[in-house]
Amino acid sequence: MHDQEALSNLVGKIYDASLNPALWAETLEETKHFVRGMAAAVFCKDPKSKTGGIYYDDGGISPHFKRIYFEKYIKLDPMSAGHYFAKIEEPISTADLIEYDEFVETRFYQEWARPQGVVDFVSASLDKSSTTTSMFGVFRHERDGLVDDATRQRMRLIVPHIRRALLVSRTIEMRTAEAATLATALDGLNAGLFLVDDSARVVHANASARSMLADGTVLRARGGKLVAREARAQQALSEVFAASGQGDAAVGLKGIAVPMSATSGDQYVAHVLPLTGRARRRAGGSHAAAAAMFLHSVSAEAPAPAEAIAKAFSLTPGELRVLLTIVQVSGVAEAAEALGIGEATVKTHLHRLFQKTGAGRQAELVRLVERFSSPLAAV
Repeated sequence: MHDQEALSNLVGKIYDASLNPALWAETLEETKHFVRGMAAAVFCKDPKSKTGGIYYDDGGISPHFKRIYFEKYIKLDPMSAGHYFAKIEEPISTADLIEYDEFVETRFYQEWARPQGVVDFVSASLDKSSTTTSMFGVFRHERDGLVDDATRQRMRLIVPHIRRALLVSRTIEMRTAEAATLATALDGLNAGLFLVDDSARVVHANASARSMLADGTVLRARGGKLVAREARAQQALSEVFAASGQGDAAVGLKGIAVPMSATSGDQYVAHVLPLTGRARRRAGGSHAAAAAMFLHSVSAEAPAPAEAIAKAFSLTPGELRVLLTIVQVSGVAEAAEALGIGEATVKTHLHRLFQKTGAGRQAELVRLVERFSSPLAAV
């Protein structure tokens, strides 16, 4: 099958999975073959607490290795901090976050990756909070080789669509798409749901959406069509609604997350899902809808202390990992053991930390982190 046809079919399945989570395993199975890898997953990580979880996966990583990763090896994963600071939708590989020669010496590689034949991991951030990042990633087996330019290009083709699907599914939190149409199933959703045709005409609005229209501070209906308060948001929505009537490929990257603001200054974000696929048309019921738009308010979160520290002192992911570990354990040997790297590597990172922060001792680094963690630090 031609790559373009394969991509078009895959994108349609990704969007179908946003309304029916039971489809994710099969969809990710196809996704890993498109990118070229042994396993694919949508997951989350908290680099500070060193915890995480899997939203959806294709089963390519065995239950045993998934279990021990979250029980033990997530704490030794040298990429976690780098994953958190990665740009949204930008594909990154192991070598982007740590010298590969250093990576293969870590306990994480020797004890978790190597026994599975895993040699690399390509991932992209889909969404972030002040503490966690949600990601999509594909594990590369030794038969696949290391991540190359072709791998990155394939990731760039599908990551925006996976991000849209995750944001939509997270907004609606549907368990199944079989019991009811999208309109009836989501009438009680807190987020506003608008089913629109390709000219932005509203063919259905749930209770929250009708309340938003009546309020009129974010958007309103004029002649039956949605009109955003801000010109930039209006332009973005008009483009994605028009494209939705032409199929998934025409929509492309438009409307994944459209920021909007109310007259009060409150912030909102809209996620637009095209309803051109068969499963999605069925979910729309009898409504002549080309797209579903979900609109919800967002609250501004303060940057996590780790992010603030990294930006303030231009720390690399490796330096940040050592800094956060030194705060929790005392001594170079203990930090090396906790991180699964050599003592010489820890000493190198410490030397750079002292240079960048102006600290002279480990105790001063601890106080530095405490200062950034204080709720009064930004006052």
